[in-house]
Amino acid sequence: MTSGERTLPLEEMGDWVRTKGAGELRAEDAGREVVLMGWVARRREHGGVTFLDLRDRSGVAQVVLAEELAARAAHLRVESVVAIRGEVVRRPEGMVNPSMPTGEVEVRAAELRLLSPAKTPPIYTDDLPASARTAESGEAAEVMRLRYRYLDLRRPRLQRNLAVRHRLVKVTRDYLDELGFLEIETPNLTRSTPEGARDYLVPARIAPGKFYALPQSPQLFKQLLMIAGLERYFQIARCYRDEDNRADRQPEFTQIDIEMSFVDEKGVEDLVEGLMARIWRETLGVELRVPFPRLTYDEAMLRYGCDKPDLRFGLEIADVTERVAGSGFRVFGEAGARGEVVRGLGVPGGAALFSRKDLDQLTEQARAGGAQGLVWMAFEPSGLRSPAAKLLEPSAVDRLAEGLGCREGDLALLVAAPEPTAATVLGQLRSSVARRLGLCDTGEWRFVWIVDYPLFEPGEIPGTWAPMHHPFTAPADGQADLLETDPARVRSKHYDLVLNGYELGSGSIRNRHRELQERVFRAMGLPPDEYLERFGFLLEALEYGAPPHGGIALGLDRIAALLVGEENIREVIAFPKTTRGTCPLTGAPASVGEDQLRELGISVSES
Repeated sequence: MTSGERTLPLEEMGDWVRTKGAGELRAEDAGREVVLMGWVARRREHGGVTFLDLRDRSGVAQVVLAEELAARAAHLRVESVVAIRGEVVRRPEGMVNPSMPTGEVEVRAAELRLLSPAKTPPIYTDDLPASARTAESGEAAEVMRLRYRYLDLRRPRLQRNLAVRHRLVKVTRDYLDELGFLEIETPNLTRSTPEGARDYLVPARIAPGKFYALPQSPQLFKQLLMIAGLERYFQIARCYRDEDNRADRQPEFTQIDIEMSFVDEKGVEDLVEGLMARIWRETLGVELRVPFPRLTYDEAMLRYGCDKPDLRFGLEIADVTERVAGSGFRVFGEAGARGEVVRGLGVPGGAALFSRKDLDQLTEQARAGGAQGLVWMAFEPSGLRSPAAKLLEPSAVDRLAEGLGCREGDLALLVAAPEPTAATVLGQLRSSVARRLGLCDTGEWRFVWIVDYPLFEPGEIPGTWAPMHHPFTAPADGQADLLETDPARVRSKHYDLVLNGYELGSGSIRNRHRELQERVFRAMGLPPDEYLERFGFLLEALEYGAPPHGGIALGLDRIAALLVGEENIREVIAFPKTTRGTCPLTGAPASVGEDQLRELGISVSES
């Protein structure tokens, strides 16, 4: 307690009982005596009168201190916890604050008790305007916010975020319960299995030299629940992946995990569409249009350059390889002979909107993505402006303009590269151009299913194959015979749900026959002793009558962030980690004592 605050004695609640939330006061409460309890958000003097803004989880109320109370509370610090007893009165004419839900009234305090003093906070505890939030985006600011997360969480914005997250979880539970799903917990201490990222390992004291793994997902257990005959399972599941963090990734995260028996792809997709419609209706009051559109993986890659396209704007990519075949500009004209493609996108009005500096930056971005460069063409009233203007014959320019839908005033961005590189680079350029032009700020919710994925993608070792998602995904009907002869052509019963350029969920119909599952493992190059060691328990279970089953894992953190308009999922998680995977609040990860290490049979070498 500061010396000034000693003028206000530290007291207990005593017989006082809070009768109202600060943010719940309305004009109809005028004339009532209330007891409010909360934090001092602000103290100010105006016209010889002392005002306190009192904040609790429900909101903020303005309190007017009588002269004797004002003198006693003259040195009361913000964030101190106080109790107020007083009368609710209407604010004087001209003093109403329409921006506050409680802005029509104030509380004239008759008594004030200091319940807990506070030091000066080292970080802001009020909401910063959006324009000022960039000041908190650096690593040092992030560390400070998370070091004092209990203060950071006092911000009304973060409390609203967590309230929406709570509502999202409740709606999900209610919806799935109504449809006959059972919420079942699966183990957090399990064995290490490959699921696309490194595992977090937990040493087992009872088995020296052996380890549990924290689950990257409940994938195997939810399949076992279907084999067990539970038929409809869900879980608000905690998952753990040791991978590099970013704005939409945390080492520990939460999934809405769902699995169903006796369904096909459409059955899962219909269920999820109903869940999304219910969530948006009950959290935002927004009616979604269902069913959601569907795009094949190949179509998404061709038109948008990625498998999580943002459909709030056009800027579709076009393949113009044939239109420039044989052109004197060899970069384009001989692309097909080199096994490459020529693809591009047209930017309406872009000729005047992008400076040479902007175009140089886009060129560097294309090179960073793996392309040799970027050819840009500005169709200006005076003619074509482009570094390749002297190399492209007029007929080739006309064919390119037609293929890209470009007219006078437009800008064309073109890449000649192997197909995967061209798709990736132009997908990144499409997003950059859209942000530059403000095309994402439409207020729309554009969901899309991406379907018909390849089962495999090239592995890290040339000539090997890795599952595009996970090895338990079933091949598409009629495709299993390609597992041994042409794995690259095998399509899968996999589906992703995408919203505004973000992947919300990923799921599939699963393999339910041991023989087929083993063929998938062998196509991946896994020897029998390895897959039996890791997945033998699942393979054995598949021999005891596994029903057709499938499901999906939806990213709860990402859904919550989109609902509240946050770019970083950290803003919807109570106690997140930094981008380096550390917790500044608790100091985790941290060293442990030698006694603990000896008990676990572990020695630590200095790096």
